[in-house]
Amino acid sequence: MDLELRHLRVLCAIADAGSVGRAASDLGYSQPAMSTQLRRIERHFGQPLFERGATGVRPTRYGVEVVAQARDVLARAAAIGCRPAAGATSGRRTLRVAATNSPVLSGMVSRVRARLPDVTLAVSSVYASSRIVELLEDGEVDAAVAADYPGMELKHADTVTHRGIVTEPTFVALPTRHRLGHRAQVSLADLAEDAWFLTPDDGAGWPGVFYTACAAAGFSPVAVHEFLGDQLQLQSMIADGLGVSVVQATLRPIPDVVIRPLIGTPLWCRYVLAWRRDAVAEGVVEDLFHSAASAYRELAGRSPHLRAWAARTWRGSGA
Repeated sequence: MDLELRHLRVLCAIADAGSVGRAASDLGYSQPAMSTQLRRIERHFGQPLFERGATGVRPTRYGVEVVAQARDVLARAAAIGCRPAAGATSGRRTLRVAATNSPVLSGMVSRVRARLPDVTLAVSSVYASSRIVELLEDGEVDAAVAADYPGMELKHADTVTHRGIVTEPTFVALPTRHRLGHRAQVSLADLAEDAWFLTPDDGAGWPGVFYTACAAAGFSPVAVHEFLGDQLQLQSMIADGLGVSVVQATLRPIPDVVIRPLIGTPLWCRYVLAWRRDAVAEGVVEDLFHSAASAYRELAGRSPHLRAWAARTWRGSGA
């Protein structure tokens, strides 16, 4: 089989959708036809590009590399023959993006660059989601990745709108030698006597939602260290036994640190894409959203503790 652009589009569609069936629908194929096409493509490469599971598919390590190269080829192919308008000094546009501490940022940026080769992203790191809203309302940024929490949806002026990217459970990071480190899941109440590392007020509900969950579990944390910095530094302190911390479900643990779900999932966080209505075209919004969602699916696929939690949760709910 000679590899063609349509084959690359199939791979990217499957990676973005996380499902052969959804990708088939997006491209106007039947699911059997899409499955057959994927098998032919994988035979061409000589090894699987996707892992199949009960909830869909995710790229293998090799598949991640192939899909990334496919996106680059498609973006370059789309740019063939394109010229700046007569008299224009540059065909590139700059999109100003603010982002909180979200795991999707890196993958989103790389995907947007492939999808929108004529757009330059100027990314600013902004911790507080409330500050991100201010920047959007004041016209200082065009789009953003922010966070909110169930029952506390992001509030902003009518000039700004938003769309949820993903709502994920919040897990806890423990030192491997922690008394509960061997358990598959950990009760929040069982950590009542531990010291905690917590990030500061984000203006959107954190750390209030954490203290509310602790109160519902029957305790108030005895020691809290406010921390806002490098994740490796945080994990190093956890590994040294200096405390525990709630963390993003896709966080990769370093040696001597384990990531565990909280029993009952008392804490959730939602990542949202927000943008100025008058500054970002609908097509660009779709590219930003799908890039962010695809980046998260890839992270989730690489997170064994998140996949194990999802398998237990959805099986237990009958979904």
